[in-house]
Amino acid sequence: MGAEVVVGNLLDLDSMHRAIEGCDTMYFGMSVSDAHLAATVNTAAVAKHHGVKAFINMSQMTVSQMSITETTPSPQQKLHWLAELALNWSGLPVVHVRPTMMLEGSLLILTTDSVRESNQIRLPFGEGKTSPVAVADVARAIAALLANPQPHIGKIYHLTGPQSENMHFYAQEYSKALGRTITYQDIPVEPWRDELLKRGLPVHLVNHLATMGDLHRVGRYDRMSDDVRTLTGQGPLSVQDFVRKNAAAFTASANAA
Repeated sequence: MGAEVVVGNLLDLDSMHRAIEGCDTMYFGMSVSDAHLAATVNTAAVAKHHGVKAFINMSQMTVSQMSITETTPSPQQKLHWLAELALNWSGLPVVHVRPTMMLEGSLLILTTDSVRESNQIRLPFGEGKTSPVAVADVARAIAALLANPQPHIGKIYHLTGPQSENMHFYAQEYSKALGRTITYQDIPVEPWRDELLKRGLPVHLVNHLATMGDLHRVGRYDRMSDDVRTLTGQGPLSVQDFVRKNAAAFTASANAA
């Protein structure tokens, strides 16, 4: 589509110079990794060297509930909190974007198999409410910031879906979208964590997901924001619409394919 692609390593200064040199505005984000803080600082150092005029940083909504005396057991969430501090200290013109749980990320990955195989959502979220947001909505918000970053420098935006409800509610939304009955079954966090480890997922990622389960159970993901609409002029995608768009992923025949 006309974009110049530069392949590099977030921990390698030379490749980051190649990626950032000549850029006035940049977006920084990466998947769950124990190298998140090092990559952030490395990228920030190069961005400051080249005089970047706007640095859009992907963070996490849980950071808004953290402080120097309050943290979570998730090493990933602590890395995001420290990364935000480092960027603020850097003097770069930063905008922090803090989405909650991603529909195409956590929710799709964690529910697909159980919905497909047993018509159940099996998660350790208890009765806790959550407001998952679509990756496409996060992308639209970031694109809006990149197109006109200056009015947003120094601000923090929290991105959520259109409603915050418990998993029993979302099971009903799955049912409406798929045309069959889907139920929610709460499960203990520790056996769920052990099963994720058996699947070969990295320990750092599993510890992060387990903490998400614990925090959902105590209501820490029950948060709402209208920032998606504020930034883009369009409301976020609902869980029902998301499941309807991805119905094939939750259908038994998809496994055979």
